[in-house]
Amino acid sequence: MRVNETFLSLQGEGFFTGTPAFFLRFSGCNLQCPFCDTQHQSFTEMTEEEIVREACRHKPRHIVITGGEPALQLTQSLVDKLHEAGFFIQVETNGTLSLPEGIDWVTVSPKTDPPTPFRGRSIDELKILYMGKDTDPDTILKSLPLGREGGGLPRLYLQPLDTGDTERNRIILRETIDYIMQHPKWSLSLQTHKLLGIK
Repeated sequence: MRVNETFLSLQGEGFFTGTPAFFLRFSGCNLQCPFCDTQHQSFTEMTEEEIVREACRHKPRHIVITGGEPALQLTQSLVDKLHEAGFFIQVETNGTLSLPEGIDWVTVSPKTDPPTPFRGRSIDELKILYMGKDTDPDTILKSLPLGREGGGLPRLYLQPLDTGDTERNRIILRETIDYIMQHPKWSLSLQTHKLLGIK
């Protein structure tokens, strides 16, 4: 498997913000988003057994599998091995590819416009990057399955896009908050790891 990096940190975004976790970032993505803030092309080859051994070196039993796009490489056998080792598995995906069975928490952050319908199981958490007033989160929401395993709706988050420009970021944050106040089914997600200066 092509692994871009592994590291221990706090989950910085969404429902599990502040949760200590082991991060497994796979290399590569099937999309080329111009706003992507992750360098995920370099990689080290690792076997599934090596990944599990590395994860088990750390105390948290919450693993965040991300990318790039993790669905390009994530296998059923790796999911099973991580569960056998006692891990709660969270996957962050763009939703364009199917995922293995048994993942504990699926975070979908669609990146295409119009959004590509999510392929696979139900969504636990929908995280929309808010890019400004042209973003229509409710339209994106309607294109995706609303159910989650166990019933109910997914957690709904808007996350202001980090443009790298302080003034533009301030405007987008204000617009994100304004949208949420007018559409209170959405909650705000911030990239708190960036605010804290951690990975």
